[in-house]
Amino acid sequence: MKGLAAGIGVVFLSPILIAGTCMMLASSADAVQSSGSFSRCLTDIDSDKVAEQVTKMLDGASGKDVHVEGLDLPAEQVPNAQTIVAAGLSLDVPKKGQIIALATALQESRLRNLGYGDRDSLGLFQQRPSQGWGSAQQIRDPVYASEQFYKHLLKVDGWQQMTVTQAAQAVQKSGLPDAYAQWENLATALQAAIAKTFPGGGDADGKGADQGKESSTSTTGCAPGQDGSGFGRIPEGSVPKGYAIPKDADPKARKAITWAMQQLGTLYQWGGSCTNSHGPDPMGRCDCSSLMQQAYAHAGVTLTRTTYTQVNEGKAVSPAHLKPGDLIFSRGSAARPEHVGMYMGEGLVIEAPRTTKPVRITPIKDWTILAARRVL
Repeated sequence: MKGLAAGIGVVFLSPILIAGTCMMLASSADAVQSSGSFSRCLTDIDSDKVAEQVTKMLDGASGKDVHVEGLDLPAEQVPNAQTIVAAGLSLDVPKKGQIIALATALQESRLRNLGYGDRDSLGLFQQRPSQGWGSAQQIRDPVYASEQFYKHLLKVDGWQQMTVTQAAQAVQKSGLPDAYAQWENLATALQAAIAKTFPGGGDADGKGADQGKESSTSTTGCAPGQDGSGFGRIPEGSVPKGYAIPKDADPKARKAITWAMQQLGTLYQWGGSCTNSHGPDPMGRCDCSSLMQQAYAHAGVTLTRTTYTQVNEGKAVSPAHLKPGDLIFSRGSAARPEHVGMYMGEGLVIEAPRTTKPVRITPIKDWTILAARRVL
């Protein structure tokens, strides 16, 4: 995962400002939500408790077993928050920018991907097709909506020196310009909890005293130097020099990875079965999900056929604790991703990327991971 810019200043909001915003009305989108607006300020957020609960959710716990102060539908809201943070990391947006995005989505939609709102407002950020944010379909895509918010934020001159609510208002131009401040503490806690589940995400802005220690003791397998970047440029269809399947890999994962590597260099075919990728029939070639299905079939493990269903296979795991053989998902949303690859260890992923591209190995730093599943 790309590193984020350093040197983010501390955001300060006066008690008067925070208290004032807590008495304001909800956003226009909230007026049509059954949950209504909050009755009190979220200024006493226990960050450690939020991190504990968010980690449980990302590791596959039921929403009924997760309780995050300020989130009434964590099973829906936490994955959306994860998508916002993932999009920020992929665009090299600093930590503060991710907090601004989360606070904005909390105010505008309560982190729900709404299909309604004031006038033609839609989605997590209540963006409007009529105001040039994109089509209704695009805006309802959490990844697209998040990326659009960040692109607009980064164009705001001096946004890093603004308060969270000032920066959010500069993008949103809301009728309630101070309302975003009430969500800053929860947004900060969510960002911290989610970012550390991504390779390198926890160190996004910092040059802290413990940074070196973390990189040497990390359990992600994707610490600096182990995010795939150490292999340099990887020619498409080739195995990076020096790579070997980790010795501690599960035997079935080893078989699946080995079989997948035998398909390297074969062209992608949407809808292809991956049953004869080297043969003359294009439909025998692989797309992303059939590569996963057939790789594991040769290891004696049955997977369903599509990315949309494979994201429900096995059990959820944190991207910070990947093991060889884990499936990782990107594009689209956490609930409905559009691409899947297989983690190989050593910070590498094997994938069938898209039309005109061959089955290849890529560094995990180039992935925006929306979900990860362990099928063994």
